[in-house]
Amino acid sequence: MDNLEALAAKRFKSIRDQHQLTQKQFADNLGIKNNIADIERGRTKITGYTVAMLTKSFGINPLWLYGLSAIKEIRAQNMNVSPKLVTVDSTDNENMVLVDVKASAGYPSNIKEPHWYHELPAFNFPLPEFRNASFRGFQIQGDSMFPTFKPKEWVIGKAIDTINDVSNNRIHVIVLKDSVLIKKVSLEKQATKAQLISLNTLYPPIEININEIQEIWEVTSKLSFDINSTEESASIHDLQLAIQRLGNEVSALKNG
Repeated sequence: MDNLEALAAKRFKSIRDQHQLTQKQFADNLGIKNNIADIERGRTKITGYTVAMLTKSFGINPLWLYGLSAIKEIRAQNMNVSPKLVTVDSTDNENMVLVDVKASAGYPSNIKEPHWYHELPAFNFPLPEFRNASFRGFQIQGDSMFPTFKPKEWVIGKAIDTINDVSNNRIHVIVLKDSVLIKKVSLEKQATKAQLISLNTLYPPIEININEIQEIWEVTSKLSFDINSTEESASIHDLQLAIQRLGNEVSALKNG
């Protein structure tokens, strides 16, 4: 094994260690069946496909892997973070899907499964502010965004197409590979990592690799149904009823 291959094997292992992944988890992330232990010991060469997946999944610069560059990570400037699926109603108008706290646990792993979306409530919001773009509703979990957002309240996010479209220091819904988070995003140009910041100062910032992001939705509004109440906000059923009433009121105004 020559020096470049030995260095690549060493750096290959360092990537796994950095992300605290087991050898099986690392192989699953890369979509390979190779024996990770053999690659790390230098017994098996790193294939071109594996190098490509290191770049796609972890933002690794192939030149760094072989010691030909000091820059470890590269950023996919036009990385697609748009919705993986949308649903439409009987008139082919796009629905706004609601993802409550329970559904958010399964959202990342079912993000490309059409049948899963059909199990979620969906509606058409009858206001001009929610047209000509994709919107999705997410329910707040926990108190990390308190006091602006209380547990069980709802936020509505507007879909972002690429990582370059993310508004720095704005609140977003970030869909990672294993979780859905609602945070303020700090993301500088050309950066390979982003900071996810809670509004509740008791929670420290979270640093993520941008290649971990599946979807991003910029929060444009929140839904709270009793501004004088300190109790938990509306359930999905309450939310649907409120939106239905709103739709009826808008229709009545148009007809009047």
